[in-house]
Amino acid sequence: MVLRFPRVRRLVWNAAAAAMLALCLAVPATAQDAAHWVPAWIASPTPDRLDGPGGSSLQFERQSVRQDMRLGTAAQALRFRISNELGTAPLRIGAASVRLADAAQPAQAVLFGGRAEAVLPPGGVVLSDPVALRVPALAEVALTLYFPDAVRPAVRRTAVRVADGKADVPAATALSYRQNVVSAVYAQTTARPRVVVALGDSITEGATASRGRHGDWPALLAARLEQACPGQVVVLNAGISGNKLLDAGRSPSALSRLDRDVLALPGVDQVLLFEGINDIRHGGAPALAPGRNAADMILGYRQVIDRLSQHGIATIGATLTPFGGSERYEPVAAATRQALNDFIRNGKAFSAVIDFDAALRAPDAPESLPAAITRDHLHPNDAGYARMADAIDLSLFGCTAR
Repeated sequence: MVLRFPRVRRLVWNAAAAAMLALCLAVPATAQDAAHWVPAWIASPTPDRLDGPGGSSLQFERQSVRQDMRLGTAAQALRFRISNELGTAPLRIGAASVRLADAAQPAQAVLFGGRAEAVLPPGGVVLSDPVALRVPALAEVALTLYFPDAVRPAVRRTAVRVADGKADVPAATALSYRQNVVSAVYAQTTARPRVVVALGDSITEGATASRGRHGDWPALLAARLEQACPGQVVVLNAGISGNKLLDAGRSPSALSRLDRDVLALPGVDQVLLFEGINDIRHGGAPALAPGRNAADMILGYRQVIDRLSQHGIATIGATLTPFGGSERYEPVAAATRQALNDFIRNGKAFSAVIDFDAALRAPDAPESLPAAITRDHLHPNDAGYARMADAIDLSLFGCTAR
């Protein structure tokens, strides 16, 4: 794989930013050895969803795109991972800059090998140079990318702000829920936190949470952990809407994306696996397109567990939540869900278990979610996501709540 970096003039840094970076890079070797680079935010690559009118590609062209990302740990410096791994055309970044989202100071340039521009071929990925920027835990950083040419983003949908031309996009710009190109933010820290990846589908992604409020259950869990055990645990969201454990759909399956979305991240300690609803539901008429059976799914779960174990990563299993009354609900899929939940709870395959089923199901209708915590009988709303996060025992991550 070859990355092409065109010869362009470097962006001029302000004196304060340059001084900060020089200080960061000039620290003694002993201090550098004590620093760690850990993932502080991620978004999984996924093919172009064709979200435009009539199923067309929803592209950026001659536009600046600002993405505010809440970091799971405090940072002394940042690096940004730009992905075209699932793209089908070259991706050109014309300029990039970053600032604290709620601060008034000027943005700092983000460079790639000392250059302001980068061109990624299909399948390519690039990691930015370090940017000296101190960020408190759970604070937001605003990364702005300028796309001079048409770009078809191939990273899962997130909340972004878009402005025409090469611009400093203000926070007042309306949020759009669109695919972008940022797949990770790495933070330089003095202490190494535990890194936990939540691997799942739309319920993990937070597709039905209020936009821009960090209301998905992994984000809410991260806030609980930071309050109880500051600086000790980072929670990363590797959810993708429509994702499946075994089969490709609108995104690669969990099994096929495990290397890219989990194992390629530095320092992962635990994976919280919450996948399967999209596999077991039928894909149309149940007799014509039945969902996956329990035996297939259990094999898939064991594959994830075994592959992660080879890298010293523990897998926590989460039970599948009810979906009675939702589209494509029927008794065969419901029975498969119960069989899988029995395996997750009692099969002794996982290092630990989180019982989302017990936390969410309606007491008088265990195949359904209570109406107050769902919008479509399948996905939780903000209240449902909060209930999920509150149901998780923090000691699973070495944290004893105060």
